[in-house]
Amino acid sequence: MNKQKYSLILLSLVAVIALAVTVAAQSRPRRVSPPDTLLGPEPKSSPATDKNAPLLDVKPANPVGSAPVSSDTTHAFQLFQQKQYAAAAKEAKEIAAGDPANAEAWKLAGFSEFYLKQYAEASDDLQKALDLQRRAGPEDSHTVDALAESYVLGERFDRALPLLVTVTTRAAAKPDPLFLYYRGLAEFKTGKTADAERSFNAAVKANPKDTASLLFLGQIALGRNDLDTAISTLNRATLNDPRLASGWLLLTSAYLRRAASATDEQKSNADYLGAVRAGETLTRLRSDEEAIGMYGRALIGAKQYGRAAVALERVAANESASGITLYLLGLSHSRANNFPKAIAALERALAKTPTDVNIYRELGYDYEKTKQYAKAFSLYQKALEVAPNDADFKESQERVRPFAKS
Repeated sequence: MNKQKYSLILLSLVAVIALAVTVAAQSRPRRVSPPDTLLGPEPKSSPATDKNAPLLDVKPANPVGSAPVSSDTTHAFQLFQQKQYAAAAKEAKEIAAGDPANAEAWKLAGFSEFYLKQYAEASDDLQKALDLQRRAGPEDSHTVDALAESYVLGERFDRALPLLVTVTTRAAAKPDPLFLYYRGLAEFKTGKTADAERSFNAAVKANPKDTASLLFLGQIALGRNDLDTAISTLNRATLNDPRLASGWLLLTSAYLRRAASATDEQKSNADYLGAVRAGETLTRLRSDEEAIGMYGRALIGAKQYGRAAVALERVAANESASGITLYLLGLSHSRANNFPKAIAALERALAKTPTDVNIYRELGYDYEKTKQYAKAFSLYQKALEVAPNDADFKESQERVRPFAKS
């Protein structure tokens, strides 16, 4: 998914007051609105990897079928029927080793391994069974289905896709919603996003409760910046499964992005509140830094700075807290006019990420508000080393220069 780029939104700047007698009257620092970092990073993993997604818990859509023709595999098949999958796989593999052309032995081994969640082994053995079937005559649809599913669950999506196209386009057969989802997943994972969207939509049409397909549709819409569709789709996904953490994460991000792009203040405020509600639910499901950080961004966007600070303190207390988390904490305290706490957080943030110009801006503002002009001057000097052509830093440095020497 391509990262969305948003330009920095600046508030109206207060004109710099001419130098006068007192320091208090002469220093008027600039304050800018929170930068695009408030939108948050794109999720690092596909939503299907979320612990709440159904992918890894699905079972084969069809049973292995009737008893094999070859008497050599009869006992192995009986073990399979008794759900003694390890024993069935072992016996079937032994038969296949002695008789490599025995398609039923490979098939039984593959199905048994599938139920043992040994998807790589299942794929290899089922592929051998299918190759033998095709050479001997018509292929077995159950073998094709199980092989396609094994490839998907083993994350061999390029191998799965041709089989899934076959499975979902069989003549006179209504496609199984599960395999429509698998097809969309394989298309998505192999970079065929437009095809994936069609498959996921077909899956949802066949099964409106298909949360995983809705989740991917939301991510695809978010990727092309179709925020209305993303929010609508992700709301459906989280309604289907209120414990879908990845859905709440994407939904919070979508609300934040739409709020930032809105030209109507009332609509923007409503979306920030939507982000707060989604983020609050997210933090009930996940308490990690990414989740808390997204919730903090939502609270800052809604101007609920005190609540943002309280939430962010939970993860900022950890020594391993990231620079962006510390920056968000500092920003929350700064906007709540708690400058000592803001400065402490922002100084930690700067130590972690010394090239982030947003930290310099907020910390400089706080230094000036607390009349620490020497620190402000030094900070702007370092900021100009990071961004030598930044006019705002140049102006800020000149503004505090007379007071830094006093």
